Amino acid sequence: MIRLPLWGGRGVSERADDLTSQHSRVRDGTLPRRTFMREMEPLQAQVVALLAEGTTLEHAKTRRACHNILKLAPALWTFVAVEGVEPTNNAAERALRRAVVWRRRSFGTQSAEGSRFAERLLTVVTTLRQQERDVLDYLTVACTAALCGRPAPSLLPESLACPAVEHALHPAA
Repeated sequence: MIRLPLWGGRGVSERADDLTSQHSRVRDGTLPRRTFMREMEPLQAQVVALLAEGTTLEHAKTRRACHNILKLAPALWTFVAVEGVEPTNNAAERALRRAVVWRRRSFGTQSAEGSRFAERLLTVVTTLRQQERDVLDYLTVACTAALCGRPAPSLLPESLACPAVEHALHPAA
């Protein structure tokens, strides 16, 4: 989370902490969503006001940060309006962690083709793990399909896979 200097009483960082703690109460069922949305309105206004005030400060980095955040202001509140959207990017950072560690340990790739292969494999691994599917089973089926000239299996969860679409994309040979 961005930590900005305090101004105007409590700072933006503390308001952001309030927002995320309230959201966790919605997630755990101790705060009804409608109440959460109502309680967020004044906090949202306070954050926007603090950011607007921050655009007038002498400290150039803070001024630029506030200006850039205000450009994205509508997107900042998506988690309030849309159920299931998290207020932080923690899940995305966790998903990228494996790729970052792999790159550091292996010193990356030596070609554009190697980079594409690594990107695709890391995407497959991350997707399957999020779906709690077995990575080795999937890769075995995918490699066997490639050797037999068949399309790779879908990465879509079975609940989202649509047989009609699969048939249209990969008609029987």
